[in-house]
Amino acid sequence: MKKAIIIGGTSGIGRGLAEKLIENNWTVAITGRRTELLEEIKQKSNNQILTLEHDVTEINSSDVKLESLFEQLKTVDLVVVSAGLSEMNEELKWDVENKVIQTNVNGIAKVYEFVFSKFKKQGYGHLAAISSIAAIRGNRHCPSYSASKAFQANYLEALRCIAKNKKLAIKITDIQPGFVDTPMAKGDGLFWVAPVKKASTQIYTGIIKGRRKIYITKRWRLIAWIMKNAPSWIIEKM
Repeated sequence: MKKAIIIGGTSGIGRGLAEKLIENNWTVAITGRRTELLEEIKQKSNNQILTLEHDVTEINSSDVKLESLFEQLKTVDLVVVSAGLSEMNEELKWDVENKVIQTNVNGIAKVYEFVFSKFKKQGYGHLAAISSIAAIRGNRHCPSYSASKAFQANYLEALRCIAKNKKLAIKITDIQPGFVDTPMAKGDGLFWVAPVKKASTQIYTGIIKGRRKIYITKRWRLIAWIMKNAPSWIIEKM
């Protein structure tokens, strides 16, 4: 039986993916900040899910906590990083920007580093992480969010390059959702909003196939192409 850890699995895509993995006979462990949700999920799963209270921004204790899960599971085939923070902040309030950066950059990078190092020692593994379609271009409505997601996407690509260069049996998957029906989807005029179940199913399929990049839903690949090629004057008006 394969084993997976989901960092940030108490709600949204992380929780949906945990349920999908269990449906397919994986052993699953999830982490999250909210202990009441962790306990609720554990009870609903009849103790099929291992849980751990873990806040990615608490960098000094992050490695120790994640190490405890690896020790319990003995071996880990897949780690999905679904933790993150999204805030609208066109006014550039620093307390908001800083909170997003501490979570999406410092906290997440520490998790990436730890997991990659563990897989290197283990000899194999698959790191899949949820960045965002927002990683492609800057966004005036949420500057730190789009910038932090670009950081994540590039960091994941760098890890893939390291694994390839050193001939490591480590797979890296960058998951770039558009709008999914979770609290992370903020703003007016949202379109092509995917249900969590549909998003989770497509992510699971992409992970099993070992995709380097997964757009959620699939038609967001078109939006990604448009955003990459759009001139700056169009992006500035969005």
